[in-house]
Amino acid sequence: MTVTPLRAPGQAGPRAPVRPAADLLHEARARERAARIPEAVASYEAAIAAAELAEEQAVLAEALRRLAVVRHHRGESAEARELCRRSHAVARRAGNGVLAGEALNTLGGIDLETDAVAQARQHFLRALELGGQSRELRARVEQNLGIVANIQGDVDEALARYGRSLEAYRASNDEHGCAIAYHNLGMASADRQQFDEAERFFRQSYEIAERAGDAYLQGLCLGNRAKVHLARGQDDDARFDAEAALAVFDQLGVESAKADAYRVLGMVYRETGRPALAEARFRSAIELAVSAGAALNEAEASRELALLYQAMGRNQDALALLNAAHRLFGRLDARANLVHVDGKMAELEATYLAVAREWGQSIESADPYTFGHCERVARHAVAVARALGMDEHAQTTVRIGAYLHDLGKVRVPHEILSKPGPLTRDEFEVVQMHPIWGIELLAGVEFPWDIKSVIRWHHERYDGTGYPDRLRGDEIPLSAQVVGIADMYDALTTTRPYRLAFSHAAALTTIKRASGLWSGAVYTAFLASLAQPHALHAGAANEARPVRSRLTA
Repeated sequence: MTVTPLRAPGQAGPRAPVRPAADLLHEARARERAARIPEAVASYEAAIAAAELAEEQAVLAEALRRLAVVRHHRGESAEARELCRRSHAVARRAGNGVLAGEALNTLGGIDLETDAVAQARQHFLRALELGGQSRELRARVEQNLGIVANIQGDVDEALARYGRSLEAYRASNDEHGCAIAYHNLGMASADRQQFDEAERFFRQSYEIAERAGDAYLQGLCLGNRAKVHLARGQDDDARFDAEAALAVFDQLGVESAKADAYRVLGMVYRETGRPALAEARFRSAIELAVSAGAALNEAEASRELALLYQAMGRNQDALALLNAAHRLFGRLDARANLVHVDGKMAELEATYLAVAREWGQSIESADPYTFGHCERVARHAVAVARALGMDEHAQTTVRIGAYLHDLGKVRVPHEILSKPGPLTRDEFEVVQMHPIWGIELLAGVEFPWDIKSVIRWHHERYDGTGYPDRLRGDEIPLSAQVVGIADMYDALTTTRPYRLAFSHAAALTTIKRASGLWSGAVYTAFLASLAQPHALHAGAANEARPVRSRLTA
């Protein structure tokens, strides 16, 4: 941090008059609320210099903390953390527990907005311990602990924390604090889909923020109210509020909040059939989130762009974005295991299934003989996987692998696929290329599941007679064997251009004669799955379908 000197070293002449540090701090706060950020930074730095010169520890601690908030909002979170630590150290040396708690509360807020949730909670609890006797500080810390609870998925605790925060603000006659509490209550209500209450809370918060001149809080209210409008299908109102929020955050230079506003605008344009505008807004949201180090915002914007690409038929691009989002959510979960990302991961995986399913169907759509093949293979294969006792992750691998197992057939000439008679040797060699072509089509996509082994090796056989790599025995992954046996069963029991469908009994007889093509465990599990017909349809209610994203706090 650069502090403007009061006068150059060695400068001759009388000392220039120095304004009181408290006055400079008050001026800086007013400039910050009026969104005059460069001037606010200069005033905070001047207040710090004046407080150090006059050894006014309380003013120094507060000026350092407030400058940290501004630095963080400008995307300078590392510098902001260091300023908070300095503020905390100054307050502790002065024996001021309240100001030390304030510094930790602000440090926790920075952690919270950069996705270090477990660390944030520790700072908030320590802040309560140090300065909880202050109603003003207690109000803010309870508010932040409510946000942590909301992120962790505990909406009841969040509402209780927000309620205690509102009580403390009211007891302190802090109208601006009440505005913050109303805003947070609005977010919790929106999470519960109590949209009338959410709008009321956001309106109360915005009105107070407007009177207080708090531009940042006004922007938050507008952005979150836009999400409520979007959830209600009020697209014009959502766009108006999101654009207003974006204008506020652009003036303030708050990149993570700008990213969220761009994401909402992208969703509005996607829902109203303007894909080019939607794509541009989602791309801006991702870039800003990356710049701000906001992994959660980046993951959510990536998922929303994937949904756009799904609607446009750009399935490969959609899967690449979903993979990026999955990695980001996984990183959040690994870095702070208290973060409740299960719901978001469930939505993400449902979107994965929807994209894979629709892509598989698009491959089959030109051929009435094979339409529905991937869907049926997926259901049969999952039933076999369950009979084998495979876990949920492995079942998802099987399901998505089944949806995409014939992806490479898009490169096989239609006249070969639809030929009514036997294939020539050359034609069959072309068909045998489809597993390799499927892998080539997905060369740039990295999945959270081992999908590519299913695509490449679902035609391999336990005795080494399969293709394309002549794998033998347990060299063939279990998931590929499961999809392979389900694929053969469905091929036998459906009509093809060159023959009529086999009966169930005839198909079983054929597969029994060829049972050595799979491991004994896979063949036994296949028979067990057929012995429980309901298993073939189990999970059908949970099959992939397009998902519209939930509101997030």
